[in-house]
This record gives sequence, structure tokens and C-alpha cells, in this order.
Amino acid sequence: MDAPEQARRLSELYDEVLGGGRVPGVPRPLEPRRLEPRPLVAESWQRSLAASVDPELDGPPLVLAAELLESLREAHPLRAVLPILRATLTSIADEASHIMIVTDAQGLILWREGAADVRRQADRIALTEGAVWSEAAIGTNGMGTALAADQPVQIHSAEHLVRRIHAWTCAAAPVHDPDTGKVIGAVDVSGPLRTVHPAMMALVTAAAQLAEGQLRVRMATADETLRARNMRHLIALGDAPGALLTPTGRVLAVQPLAWLPDRLDVSTGASRIELGDGREAVVEQLDEGYLLRIPGPVRRRRPLLRLKLLGSGQPVATVGTREIALTLRRAEVLALLLLHPTGLTAEQLMLQLYGDEGNPATVRAEMHRLRNLLGEGVLDTKPYRIVADVSGDVTDVQVALRRGDLAEAVELYSGPLLGRSDAPALRVERAELDATLRRAVLDSPDADLLWRFAQTSTGAEDLEVFEVLDRQLPPADHRRPAVAARLDRLVG
Repeated sequence: MDAPEQARRLSELYDEVLGGGRVPGVPRPLEPRRLEPRPLVAESWQRSLAASVDPELDGPPLVLAAELLESLREAHPLRAVLPILRATLTSIADEASHIMIVTDAQGLILWREGAADVRRQADRIALTEGAVWSEAAIGTNGMGTALAADQPVQIHSAEHLVRRIHAWTCAAAPVHDPDTGKVIGAVDVSGPLRTVHPAMMALVTAAAQLAEGQLRVRMATADETLRARNMRHLIALGDAPGALLTPTGRVLAVQPLAWLPDRLDVSTGASRIELGDGREAVVEQLDEGYLLRIPGPVRRRRPLLRLKLLGSGQPVATVGTREIALTLRRAEVLALLLLHPTGLTAEQLMLQLYGDEGNPATVRAEMHRLRNLLGEGVLDTKPYRIVADVSGDVTDVQVALRRGDLAEAVELYSGPLLGRSDAPALRVERAELDATLRRAVLDSPDADLLWRFAQTSTGAEDLEVFEVLDRQLPPADHRRPAVAARLDRLVG
């Protein structure tokens, strides 16, 4: 049916149910079955009437002062995603003679944007910034009912409990905090009755999902910042069990493997908490988040891990005395974890291995296989990182270069880092290591050092290396013929 006919029938239903004193959604015994409001609407009417909302109410009982409203806006998490909500909804709402509304979890209207003539009409029913449109304040309505039912809703005409709002139609969807899962607000599109459109429900639902996705991205960025700044506290525990928590108690990093749930209750601010299995943990406040640790003696020893990743040979991991030949992909994963000792999330590993075309699920599956291959106590999760006592040829070269021991760096350098790898991050690491070592050797007056570098696969094809050798080697040096031959080949 068209919008006016639907509104007429809803108005008849409204008068029959509320005017006749019937309980919404509950037929009288032995009565012939009558037309009933939708279950969602009937439940909302029941909640609203139980909250003593008068169907003849003239307007919302609470409108905040402008100064208080602005302070609430500043602190609200939906402020960060307001641009994406505007981009998704405002232009469409404007064209369709609607307004876009964003509320907090209590139904307080924080922002309202859209067509000027519709805003003026909305002002007449106090559908404006600073007004509270919860069910308890003004009865059944799009944003209030979406918050109460925690689901997207569309409320049309006389489905509103308060008669004064019957000339309006609205669609709204709740927005959830990706950290806690709690409702933090609602996004709503409202307009005069003639502007009803069946697509509005899908539109506000999509906008709420986009907002939640953007909040999830911001949370992941904040998690990584917290982890990078505070991981040293967890590492400093050595072999003792511990965890790094967000300010809300979500577990960001843990050692050893999988001994904690995803979240702990730190809301009481207590310095000790029960873990639910008989253990008690100490909670230490950090600048950002918390450090959790279990006091007591340490009985676990870390395994030793040695990684061979330079040169053209087979990459090898040695755990204790056990040598394990590595596929290229597994060597790439271990190289990245070696070069990022504080750890990487599945998403970060994906980007560094595959770029934007990767899939975190592929990384998680590979990490599961790699952990099984290397054995217990070598790799950890949340984030993925090496927890064994690890060393590697690539990091040995980097350390020697940092302390200025060029002779040891050249001695340890057996070739490029995983030369067959196309992983974006490893291409950068490989180029940086080769360039740093090459420049240091070329700037050195030591011809013997330059000659040793020329014997590596990196130096062997470098024209400048052999030109400098040709200038530096004494006339009678026995290596001159080899240098001259290589120059002829490289120049020719």
C-alpha cells in the first residue's frame, strides 16, 4: 500500500489499541483476533508505557544546554567517524527531504544535518540537537527503539507512541564499540511522512556498519601503538608469565602461549585479580593500559633458535640441535618476526608478506603450521613473535654494522637476505642491508675488506666495487688480473 494508506491504517490500529485500553500485542480472551501492531512495535509500546510516557506528550522532557552538549560531543567516540556518516547519509538525506541524526547510547541527539526545510519542521517537534529521544523519554521512535532493541528498526507514522510524531517516518540502526561490543549510539534518518522510502532501513544499517568498521580500524591502530610503546614491560618479565592489556582489559600480548582469555575485568581498579582457575595475578598500571603478571618462581627455560637467512643456500632454522629446512614462505615469516622482536599481528604480517592483496586467514594458517614445525615455546601469539632465545645471520650483520665492526660484518655477510623473496617488506630490508654494507665497504680504505665483499654474490656484479679495487690494489698485487677480467666483463 502507498504511504498515506499505510499511515491511515496504522492510525486506526493506534486508536484501537491505545484508545481502547488494550495491552499492546496481547489480545483479550475470547475476542475475535484483531489487527495487531508489529511485535517489535508492540514490545516498544509496552516498554514506553511502563516508563510512564504519555501518548499525548508535547515534546521531549529533556533538552541539554549548548555548552554541555558540546562537551559531550567532544568526548564521544562517534565524533571520529562523523565524516564517514556524513559522506554516506547527508547528501542522500538532503535529496530525499530527510535529516541525518547521530545519538549517544542514551538517545541524546549529538548531531543533526540535512535539508533546511526538514530541519525547520523537526524543530517544531524538538527533533533537534541536545534533545533526548530515548524510549523512556518520548516513547517508540526510530533511534530510541533501535537503542532499546539493539537492532535496526524503521518506525512509520502511528507506530510512534506519541501522537505528535505521527507525521514522521524514521529508520535507525545502533552502532557498537568494537572493543567492548556495547552500544555507543545510533544513526538515524528521519523525514516527514510523505518522504518514506523502503531503502532507508538498508542505508542506515550500512552506515552503522561502516562506522563500526572505521572504529575497528582506529582500535587496531591504537592497539599497535600501545603494544609498540609498552611491549618492553612484557619482555622484561623474561620467562615469567605475563600479559599486556588495554585500558579496558582486552589482552594484547601474552606469554607463554594461550594461558589467558581474550579479556579480563580490570574495571574495579584492584591491584590483584583472580583468573578463575585458582591463580591470582598482579595488575600494574602503565602509562597506557596494564601489565599483568603472576608472581612466583620460574621453571621454564627458553629454547634456542638460530636462523640462517642470508645467501643463496637453503634457509635453515635450528631449534636447539635440531636443524629444520625452511620453505621460502616460512623463512619469510621468521625473517619478519626476527626483524620485529616486539611482534606483528596477522594483519601486519599479511601486509608485509603480500601487500594489499593478502588475507590474514592465510597468515594464521601458516603460523599454525610453523608453530607445530618448530615446537613448543618458540613462537607466541597476540601478537605473533619469537619468544625463544633467537639469533640470526642477518641481525648479526646489522649489529656489527651498528657498532662499526666492518670486518666482522663482511665476514658474516654471505649474500642478500632471502634473495628469492618478493615479499614487499623483505625487499625493503634486503635493499637497505645491502646498500648500507656496500657503502661502508666502498668508503673504507681497506682494499682487503673490499676484495672480500667482492667475493659475495652482491659484490661480484658491482662495477663500482671493482673500479675502486682497481684503484686501491698495489700494482703487483696477485688479485689484479682477476679484477681486470671482471672489469672487462662488467663494462663490456
